[in-house]
Amino acid sequence: MALTRATGRHRRPARTRRVRTHLTGAAGLATAGVVGTLAAPAVAVPRAAVPAEPAAVSAESAAEQRTGLATALSVRTELAEALGAQAETQRTAAAEAETRRRAAAARAERRERAARAAERRAALRRHVAPVAGSYVSTPYGAGGGMWSSGTHTGVDFHAAAGTRVRAVAAGEVVEAGWSGAYGLNVVIRHRDGRYTQYGHLSSLAVAAGRTVAPGEGIGRAGSTGNSTGPHLHFEVRTAPGYGSDVDPLSYLRRHGVRI
Repeated sequence: MALTRATGRHRRPARTRRVRTHLTGAAGLATAGVVGTLAAPAVAVPRAAVPAEPAAVSAESAAEQRTGLATALSVRTELAEALGAQAETQRTAAAEAETRRRAAAARAERRERAARAAERRAALRRHVAPVAGSYVSTPYGAGGGMWSSGTHTGVDFHAAAGTRVRAVAAGEVVEAGWSGAYGLNVVIRHRDGRYTQYGHLSSLAVAAGRTVAPGEGIGRAGSTGNSTGPHLHFEVRTAPGYGSDVDPLSYLRRHGVRI
């Protein structure tokens, strides 16, 4: 009988052992499941447990940034436009100021030209005595055998030889040279149609055709021709030739010359 019993090696496991093994495996699986259940959320939270708000906040922030950028660009554009408008206003103001300055300068130049022209006209109308600082030694119309007409047809101004003789007014020289009893003489036609004659000169400073201004030197006093000594014989005529004489002093005084 002893030979028919199974040895320990070939003996089937006891039920109790199998149950225990099963329970042990189940317990291990259960433990692993519990641990896995407890550990799984720590790994899955970043994906499954993150709420949707951060993405929305990020989108809203980006929208705000875009709005802010658009606003900044708009402000920058408006500022550039304002600066451009200001610069244009300044350029316009500067151009207008330059235009006014040029207009004022042009007006001033016209006034100056007009003043110079007026001065020239006044100078041309001006009359002076034929000899500065002199006096009449023989009056107009004086009688005597010294003159072929019986009377003095001009006035004699006291003047030493070489004294400067001046044109009494603006005009054109129509005669300059020797003229018989008058010696060296000059005849000038003036703007008012009158003629003046300067006789007994020692030298001439002008020639026929020359235009002269009031007070311009035309020669030097002397005693050429029919003369008894150095002086200036001065006549005023209505024509260039002898015999059309008028009172020289009245003529000069009408034009403001004090003699």
